[in-house]
Amino acid sequence: MSKVLLTGTLTCAPSEVDDVLSVMADHIRKSRAEAGCMQFELWQDELTPTAFHVSEVFLSEAAFAKHQERTQGSDWWRITRHMSRDFKKVSA
Repeated sequence: MSKVLLTGTLTCAPSEVDDVLSVMADHIRKSRAEAGCMQFELWQDELTPTAFHVSEVFLSEAAFAKHQERTQGSDWWRITRHMSRDFKKVSA
């Protein structure tokens, strides 16, 4: 069983920053509570407020898949699904 690491940046339009911030804390809390979540960090860039960085570690591909499934039914996904993502996923 190998861990899944995901890192990268989500970028939104300036007019969408408040919308992202309004659902971010709930998304972090729910993600961290998921079975198999070893680390989940999500933060707004201090210099570029339209950029949000993510660093995730899940115990297995199955745990990561369940995270993706839950996320796609969430307010986070509803608000951010169209936004640009520059993510890198690695199995280790």
